[in-house]
Amino acid sequence: MPTELNAAVNLVRRGAIELVRRYNRHELQVDTSLPETPALIVSNHGFGGGHDLNVFALLRTLDELGVADRVTYLTHQIAWTLGVGPLVRELGCRPASKHSAEEAFAEGRHVAVFPGGDVEASKAWRDRNRILFGGRTGYARLAIDNGVPIVPVVTAGAGDSLFVLTDGQDLAKALDLPRRLRLKALPLTVSIPWGVSIGVPALLPYVPLPVQIRTAVLPAMYAEEGETPESFAARIEHAMQARMDGLAR
Repeated sequence: MPTELNAAVNLVRRGAIELVRRYNRHELQVDTSLPETPALIVSNHGFGGGHDLNVFALLRTLDELGVADRVTYLTHQIAWTLGVGPLVRELGCRPASKHSAEEAFAEGRHVAVFPGGDVEASKAWRDRNRILFGGRTGYARLAIDNGVPIVPVVTAGAGDSLFVLTDGQDLAKALDLPRRLRLKALPLTVSIPWGVSIGVPALLPYVPLPVQIRTAVLPAMYAEEGETPESFAARIEHAMQARMDGLAR
């Protein structure tokens, strides 16, 4: 069974990489190579959860950089709630937590995180080219506390692969989803094959339109001496938004 699971996982990984490479004509810009020592790779969501095109683009990016087997991905707890934890674990994913990250750093691994979480992964059409981390600075504190640099990775284009009318944060709150499932958004979308639906494409695969996806790997950024997590996070987001604006154009 472990061998069969490993084969299935590799098939899923290669399928995701080939999807964005061929179907979405993935374009990769690498400003500089990743540090040899552990780093925190900070990326932005496009739309959806584990099937987000931005996640696929990051998989291909790290594969092209030759570090795919040295990366731990911090993943939303809902993967384990829905029972697919063992599968995503084989892909190198761990529940998003300080413990998971520090364990990976101690093993000499890079750590990849999407700070925007489900809110950014459900953002409305009008915000599709915005970095939306919602004021979260925990990732910056994690980098400072562990003395590792942050490598921003920005991907643009996935927000054009379907139409998101609203992120549904008010609806999620009314249904008590933040407490029940740790979900803060329940988007209203128009997608293939689901048509007009609430929440479905965010949790289940949809057929993305063949839009082009572009990814840029920015130079590693280091916290300045005495810098607060809030200040460091603001610098990271500013750099990512500036690059996003360029990629979107």
